[in-house]
Amino acid sequence: MNKKTKIILGIILLLVIALIAAGNYFYSYAVVPTEKDFLSDSSEKKSAELVAAEDWFNDKNNRSEWQLQSKDGLKLSAYYLPAQKDQHKTAIIAHGYMGQASDMPQYAKIYHDLGYNVLMPDARGHGKSEGDYIGFGWPERKDYLQWIDRIVKDDSQSEIVLHGVSMGAATVMMTSGEKLPENVKAFVEDCGYSSAKDELSYQLKDMFNLPAFPLIPVTSLITKIRAGYFFGEADAVKQLHNNTKPMLFIHGDKDAFVPFSMLDTVYEATKGPKEKYVVHGAKHAEALSTDPAMYQEKVTEFLETYVK
Repeated sequence: MNKKTKIILGIILLLVIALIAAGNYFYSYAVVPTEKDFLSDSSEKKSAELVAAEDWFNDKNNRSEWQLQSKDGLKLSAYYLPAQKDQHKTAIIAHGYMGQASDMPQYAKIYHDLGYNVLMPDARGHGKSEGDYIGFGWPERKDYLQWIDRIVKDDSQSEIVLHGVSMGAATVMMTSGEKLPENVKAFVEDCGYSSAKDELSYQLKDMFNLPAFPLIPVTSLITKIRAGYFFGEADAVKQLHNNTKPMLFIHGDKDAFVPFSMLDTVYEATKGPKEKYVVHGAKHAEALSTDPAMYQEKVTEFLETYVK
């Protein structure tokens, strides 16, 4: 082997080592559930609606805790809030990236006020649920199938609606493409991304001004090794191609975290009945806080169409 070949191979080896190191860093930055410095601070003044919802949720007499074991052995936790009068209707509320069930009382109260039982799971790696990685909705979809089965086991007549925000919305969309019992009647997705690959590529460019290639493929491979899935698998669009159930799509037109352009991508993908609600002036996951009255009206009208 001549000197020139050795130099070339040495450079290639250094590049490979650097890429692996960068991929592991980005894995820790995006996939490991730790405090994230890039997430916005929600310390702004709370609305009267949110304060009322939090007071209602924090009354422990209103709720109980449910647990189940995931297919891969994690202990998962959820809050269950029964309706004042059981009408055989249940809403499952899915929180966002690095959130938890207790962040979602205002969404839960919309359904509870409509007479629904409400189930609020902590996603794996969040809140009280076990897990050392974030699945961006892909492994979580299987967890939600188990929560659905738990509801049906308790009440075979229950009509079920899934409502998710941000990563929770992506989870809901990915769940919609699975084989579901007839009990599942409709979905509401609020500012969900088209796929984990698309969202992470967008964030890599937005936060670091870096192209998706080669870091996203390298990190995806590391994620497959460490967490069991490729970014390309966590694809809401592909799952929506299998969905035939009704879905309400919500997005703020000032969303700079999950870009507003993704709304049309996911909206066009579903095969079921669909409605679209654009909240003008709303940033990421702020559709409800921007116009709570209209948000509740749109959700209520949608549910009245598709749930008895």
